[in-house]
Amino acid sequence: MNADIKLIIEIVGYLGSALVIVSMLMTSVVKLRVINMIGSVIFAAYALCIHSYPTAAMQGALIIINIVNLRKLLNTKKEYSVVKQSGPQAFSDFFISQNKNDIKKIFPDFSQVQPDDLVYLICNHSDCAGILVASKSDNTLTVSLDYTTPAYRDTSVGKFLYKTLKEEGIKKLRANAPVEVHAKYLLKMGFKQNQDSFEKDL
Repeated sequence: MNADIKLIIEIVGYLGSALVIVSMLMTSVVKLRVINMIGSVIFAAYALCIHSYPTAAMQGALIIINIVNLRKLLNTKKEYSVVKQSGPQAFSDFFISQNKNDIKKIFPDFSQVQPDDLVYLICNHSDCAGILVASKSDNTLTVSLDYTTPAYRDTSVGKFLYKTLKEEGIKKLRANAPVEVHAKYLLKMGFKQNQDSFEKDL
């Protein structure tokens, strides 16, 4: 086999392996499945090139598994509901505690729900998909925590919640973004940056 072609085949193999590894670092389950599948396709091609048919068969099986799981994830109908509470309560404290490590990455300044805070728990059937903690002044909510679990990070939770808040009479949301990933999310959701904060009219 030509040395250049052999080198290209090896690079393809390393690329496939790298994508499979990178997929395991994804917080979004959908992104994990997509990147893992792409890695498996590339690695399957590499296995065929070197005539490693058992490896190619295994990658083929992984591709099918990823396709099946992606279809389940994308075809599952989401029916959200909002549970509103005032101040700290058992379930919201439990939810925050269960997700505290992930929350700390996005909201490093958040510590706990305050007595005067409003808490909105967003549920999909019996699953709690996210939580919003905010203080209210007139018709404005100042958000201290707007967290969604990795499985629901497709903006659908935010869109449903903002619609619900508007129906409740809330006219403006104000939020801070201590990390870049949350700032990008706020801009994607229609917030406008105003000096050190982000604001959105409902």
